[in-house]
Amino acid sequence: MLQTMYLIRAFEERADDLFAHGRVHGTMHLSAGQEAVATGVCAALLPGDYLLSTHRGHGHCIARGADVRRMMAEFLGKETGYCRGRGGSMHIADVDEGILGANGIVAGGLPLAAGVGLSIHIRRGTQVCVVFFGDGAANEGAFHESLNLASVWTLPVVYVCENNQYAMSMPVHTSMKIERIADRAAAYGLPGEQVNGMDVLAVYDAATRAVERARRGAGPTLLECLTYRYRGHSKSDAQRYRTREEVEDWRTRDPIVLFQQRLIAERVLSAAAAEPFAGRAREAIDDAVRFAESSPEPDPATLLDGVYA
Repeated sequence: MLQTMYLIRAFEERADDLFAHGRVHGTMHLSAGQEAVATGVCAALLPGDYLLSTHRGHGHCIARGADVRRMMAEFLGKETGYCRGRGGSMHIADVDEGILGANGIVAGGLPLAAGVGLSIHIRRGTQVCVVFFGDGAANEGAFHESLNLASVWTLPVVYVCENNQYAMSMPVHTSMKIERIADRAAAYGLPGEQVNGMDVLAVYDAATRAVERARRGAGPTLLECLTYRYRGHSKSDAQRYRTREEVEDWRTRDPIVLFQQRLIAERVLSAAAAEPFAGRAREAIDDAVRFAESSPEPDPATLLDGVYA
């Protein structure tokens, strides 16, 4: 888990640097600070399970085992990327590994999750579908429709809300009258649990309970993970809606630092043994960048491949 969180952080730091140097087109939504949610939830899954991600999905894909070389190639618009360079940051998918796609539409993955869950149910499969979404998506109609259907049909879906305190620039308390998004689960007759999203083990424990419940046919669960994004909503965000002090306060709860300190304090890992983790992550990302930079550009003749309407 520690290595996975370091890899997610290293990937996003390099992606941010490449963007600053004009190497990445479009925009991107970074998840630095939220690594424990992706890592803890995906660690609770088994091979064959499904995952639906969001516009802030780099961490979800890496935690589920996506190839960072193909992800970086996708960022740089290369033919070797997951979408052959057509999708970019918000559309990473690896169907063979059960990563059914990130989604640039807020709450877009929620109804898809009900569909995936229904497919598993009809096929009498043993898989589970996890869908990530943000606190803003919890105010969309798709959230309520998906949870209702999944509960009525007892579908094997785990709904993971990454409550990072802001829907773009809107604080949660200005868009919701309730304090806990997890409480909304009661309206649909399913369990709801709020968990510290900066604690990877707390997330893992909660996700394990939810996944086990779904896998034994008891139906969906709503998990609300309290977390924080250190960067703006996207690259165009001036962040005038929050203070520097607030960001720095959340940085004192950094999930990577806290988990590493805990492992050392509990003698699971020595300080010396922990030292190479960050370096290994950076080396993997260096290799990913080299692979992407040496990959071919898409052939202009294939521009309309995949266009159906």
